[in-house]
Amino acid sequence: MAAKRKRGAPAAGKAKRARSAPGAGEAVPERSEPPQEYSIPPPVSQGKWKNKERVLIFSSRGINFRTRHLMQDLRTLMPHSKADTKMDRKDQLFVINEVCEMKNCNKCIFFEAKKKQDLYMWLSNTPQGPSAKFLVQNVHTLAELKMTGNCLRGSRPLLSFDPIFDQEPHYALLKELFIQIFSTPQYHPKSQPFVDHVFTFSITDERIWFRNYQIIEEDASLVEIGPRFVLNLIKIFQGSFGGPTLYENPHYRSPNMHRRLIRMSVAAKFREKQQVKEVQKIKKKGTKVLVEEDPTEVVFVTPAEEKPVEIQLVKPESKPIVKDKKKLRKIQRKKQKKLFRTEG
Repeated sequence: MAAKRKRGAPAAGKAKRARSAPGAGEAVPERSEPPQEYSIPPPVSQGKWKNKERVLIFSSRGINFRTRHLMQDLRTLMPHSKADTKMDRKDQLFVINEVCEMKNCNKCIFFEAKKKQDLYMWLSNTPQGPSAKFLVQNVHTLAELKMTGNCLRGSRPLLSFDPIFDQEPHYALLKELFIQIFSTPQYHPKSQPFVDHVFTFSITDERIWFRNYQIIEEDASLVEIGPRFVLNLIKIFQGSFGGPTLYENPHYRSPNMHRRLIRMSVAAKFREKQQVKEVQKIKKKGTKVLVEEDPTEVVFVTPAEEKPVEIQLVKPESKPIVKDKKKLRKIQRKKQKKLFRTEG
């Protein structure tokens, strides 16, 4: 029996199924396969996540709403970023290295606000360095621009750099810093295996212009997504948030100096207007040019009659000075009575 079971193992299984069926002599119908369900599996990384770059993006207290939206846009575009609470302005900047160490981050983007109107950005490789400080200008966020482009959340970007980045040594250093911070690591758990947008870094007017474009598959054209901002380089430091200065931008002008020059130009225009008014007043008061007399002016002039000059030899009677009107009337009445008496 054991040998038969071994030889006809599949047949034995069929016989058991037949016995369990209601009709033993009937043939067992074949089971219909369930319909296939078409589902798109989630993207699975084909490799191992080796480049474990983590970027800490946070700011100091006192930033405005536009800076807050810009910071949130960068966190959305960079899936390898982390957030943290705002740092107190009284704390020193080297404390950020400890914050990055606690957050297990080796890169940092720190927004520093001053006077509630000036925005500075720090890009740093913590904790060894180097680090760069920029003045952020012309900030436009995703919600503000209403761009027509769109990209997949968590997709990896292409980085496009101006050829000038390879010509100057300080720009070459910044290029490497931008690559390590803004490029999403390959096979990152939060990233998607697609490349559908481009980060462009172009240099114009001694400033770095940041733009984000979508790649359209049909004709490979570019449509701007946002955000956009301009970075004006101030200094590059050897350490993280400090240390010896490697490069200082000679074309940089601080916002305080810029506002001071604007005020001086307005004051100079006001002074110029005042000087013009004074010159006009002096011209009006100056001696006028005398015109020669016209002989025809005296044609219709008639000479006035000369009256004889009368010389008064007797001193005129002094009139009594009376302040009260009633007394004056009494005096006049007395004089009239005297006249009547003399005439009578």
